[in-house]
Parts: sequence; C-alpha cells; structure tokens
Amino acid sequence: MGGTARRPMDADPRPPAPQLPPGAPTPSGRRPVVAALMLGMALAALDSTIISTAVPQIVGDLGGFSVFSWLFSGYLLAVTVSLPLYGKLSDTFGRKPILLAGVVLFVIGSLLCAGAWNMASLIAFRVVQGLGGGALQGTIQVVAADLYPLKERPKIQARLSSVWALSSVAGPAIGGMLAGYADWRWIFLINLPVGALAFTLITRHLHEPRRHRESRPRVDWAGALGVFLSGGLLLTALVQGGVAWSWLSAPSLTMLGGAAVCAAATVWIEWRAAEPIIPGWVWHRRTISAVNVAFAALGLLMIAPTVFLPTYAQSVLGLGPIPAGFVLSTMTLSWPIAAALSSRVYNRVGFRRCAITGMTAATLILAAFPLLPYPGAAWQPALIMLLLGGALGLFQLPLIIGVQSSVGWAERGTATASILFCRQVGQSVGAALFGAVANATLASRLTEAPDAIRPGLPDDLDSVSRALEHPGTLTDQAADYLRRAVDTAVDHVYLGSATAALLALLALVFLAPRRFPVRTEAEAEAGAGAEADA
Repeated sequence: MGGTARRPMDADPRPPAPQLPPGAPTPSGRRPVVAALMLGMALAALDSTIISTAVPQIVGDLGGFSVFSWLFSGYLLAVTVSLPLYGKLSDTFGRKPILLAGVVLFVIGSLLCAGAWNMASLIAFRVVQGLGGGALQGTIQVVAADLYPLKERPKIQARLSSVWALSSVAGPAIGGMLAGYADWRWIFLINLPVGALAFTLITRHLHEPRRHRESRPRVDWAGALGVFLSGGLLLTALVQGGVAWSWLSAPSLTMLGGAAVCAAATVWIEWRAAEPIIPGWVWHRRTISAVNVAFAALGLLMIAPTVFLPTYAQSVLGLGPIPAGFVLSTMTLSWPIAAALSSRVYNRVGFRRCAITGMTAATLILAAFPLLPYPGAAWQPALIMLLLGGALGLFQLPLIIGVQSSVGWAERGTATASILFCRQVGQSVGAALFGAVANATLASRLTEAPDAIRPGLPDDLDSVSRALEHPGTLTDQAADYLRRAVDTAVDHVYLGSATAALLALLALVFLAPRRFPVRTEAEAEAGAGAEADA
C-alpha cells in the first residue's frame, strides 16, 4: 500500500520540530478554542456524575425508583454507541459542525431533562443528552490533536484530563447542593449558559482550513444503524443482566442473541460499504488494534476504583459519602499530573514503552489492594489510588497521542473514536462482570455465615451496603461479618481488575508494534499513505 513514508517514533524518540498545519490558528488564536473545548469537556464530565447525589429528590418528585438506574445507563449507552458515528462524520465533514451539533444536542437534552414530567421522560431525555455527549467526548479530543503539533499535545491533553478529573469529583457535590438547596432541575439548567458560551466560542474562533474532496461525501447510514442496534442490545443486556433479570433468563438470552445477529449483519454491511463507519483499517493496523484492546482492558479495570471503592470506603472503613469521595479523588489528582509529565518519558523511550511502564505499575498496584489490612485506615486505599492515577496517566495519554499521530487528518476522528468506543464498551462489560464477581463472593460468604447471625442477613452488595449504613437492626457480630464479606468481595474485584491490567499489558507487549509510526504535521494534513505494519 503506497504512501508517504513516516518516521517511526521509537527509532528516534525526539519528535519533529513543532510545525502547525496550514490554516491552524496561532497560539493566541487557540486560547478561545481551548476554553470552548474545556467547557465542552466539563459539560460531558459533569453530567456523568452530577445526578448521582440528586437521585433521592428526583425519585421523590417523579417516582420510578425501580428504573432510576437508567438515568445513568441510558446516558452511557447513548454516548458509547454514538462515538463511532461521530468519529466518521468528523473525518467526513470536519470537526466544527460535529462539535457544534454535539453542543446543541446536549443543551436541548438538558432543557428537556429540566422539564421532565415523569421518570420515563427523564430517561428518554438523558439519552438525548448522551447523544450530544458522544459528540463532545470524541470530537474534543480530535480538535485538540488538530490544533497542536505533536510536541505540544501533552499540554492540552493534560488540561482536558484535569477538567474531566475536577468535574468528576465536583459533580456529586454540585448535584447534592443544587438538589438540597434549590431544585434538582437546576442540575440540567446550569448546562444552558455553559453550552451557549462554548457554542459562541467555537463558532467565532474555530476555523478549519477548507479541504477539497474529489467526490460528494457519503455516509454509511446502514452501518451506523447496525452499530447502534448491536451496541444498544449488548450494553442493555450487560447493564440489566443480573439486576432486572437473571443472566440465563429469556430477556438476557434474547438481547445477547440479537446483539450477535446485528453485529454479524453490521460486519457484512461495513465490508461492502464504500465509506464504512468502522473501517477495516481500524483493526488491520497493529498500532490501532493493539491500543483498542488495551483501552477495552482499561475500561474493565476502571470499574474497581470508580464503582466499588466508594462502597469499600463506606461499608468497610465506615467513612461518610464525602470522605469516601476524597479517597477516590486522589486518583483524579495524580492522573493529569502524570499525563502532563508523560511527554518527558515517551520522548525518551517512545509511546509503547511509556505505556508499558505505566500499565506494569498499575497491575502491581491493583494486585496490592487485597493486601491492605482489615479494617485499615483511609490513607491506605487513598495512597493506592494516588499511585494508580499516576500509573494510568503514563499509560493512557501516550497511547491516545500515539494513535492520533499515526494517522492523517482524514482518519484521526475515526481512530480516536475507535479507542474511546472500546474503552466505553470495556466499562460496560466490567460493570456487569465485576458486579457478578462481587455478588457471587458475597453470596458465598453469606451462605457460610454462622447460624447465629445468618437470619435476616441481606443477600447482595446493594442490600449489604444499605444494611451497614443503618446498622440498628444488626448485632455487632453480624455487622463485622458483613464488613469482612464486603472487604473480601472488593478484594476479588481488585484482583479481577489486576487481571484486566495484565491483559492491557500483554496487548502492548505482543500486539503493538515496537515502533509507533508517526506522521509529520504536513503528512497528517495531506492524509498521506496507509500505515505499514511494523
């Protein structure tokens, strides 16, 4: 396959001189665009967490307690299945229209959520929000890569990571304050002025160079529908399996079977399409396919700290919700710092070795969590999370920049969306898998409970957590037994998370090329050539 040759990054770690692509804004002209990107990232990140502490008020107003989990699942589902489509559309029509459409869709979804009249309508409007969030998450990363040359990309990516980390930590606190002192609908209404400011900055200051196409752009709408259906059925089965119905029930088997059929049909459609939504080169090129596998494993392993650590902190350590949040927040403090400093590492040793170093450390750190004493002190898991954030900062950012730098402008959106899509799918699979591991461990421990304390014991993780929050009905012996059971369940989840980290490490060692091919800025603009396997 012909094309302009590219310099392998790992052969000579020094990056090329920073040359801005033709038509790119000057550093002063980039500042308003960067501000808009950070506002857009804050919108997407906040609405992933801000609603969590307002659920009691929302349920009290709208009802629908049995289905409120879909406030989160519906948003995640919409973000995940829309990422590949937005990536392809941004490569086809440019970043600016897709980014503006994402802001508009997100703001419309927020306005609709604020006016929801029952739980079903709120869930439906959260899906609309998620469709806008998918455009924001994927396209913001691509615009950042377009604006900055390779040497400067860690700075902007570190800023975006800091916004995501701060928003994720502040979201629950902001949601709780708005729900407690104002009204839960303000959770969505505050998105309107932020979205309006981001829209104005993007419209006025983001100017993309005009690119001439030889033919009229074609969109593979059949492939997009196939991705939506197969991804939607799979994620719904994973989210609801073991919760709303058992894994071997008719609904689970029907959805999993339907997902398999739709996935097979999507592969057939994409193979025949002239401009597929998920082109074959995403999986044929070793650089991108290896990073896809590694990011899917990253999504898996992130379930342990983000989902199960708060339960551990409250149920085992006896912390309140705010101190438990601080235990988790140490990871979000070290992650962007390590990401910002990662360029000093990968400029010396290359993208692959930097990521391998980070994931090796993450594997050891996750495997060390079960060694913490019972019940232990809060600083011990906080230190684990601080170290984990630093390790993952060395892992994630070099791979994102490495993939974006290995493709031309016309492929950058699709390549970025593919790795983010794999990470989102990994999170969904991890939530289902590790939820099953935790509940199986608890069920085993509760079955083995002494006869004197067995009557009245809860039988799943949520019920155990609620019982420990209100221990008045439990004896001291029963409460201690439940805490030890939760400790064991979370230990098993962290061991599973360490296994996922090992999977990511093996993908980099055995699947990724030793040298990440890197395009110069001029080559990236021209979109020259196809990647040669290294």
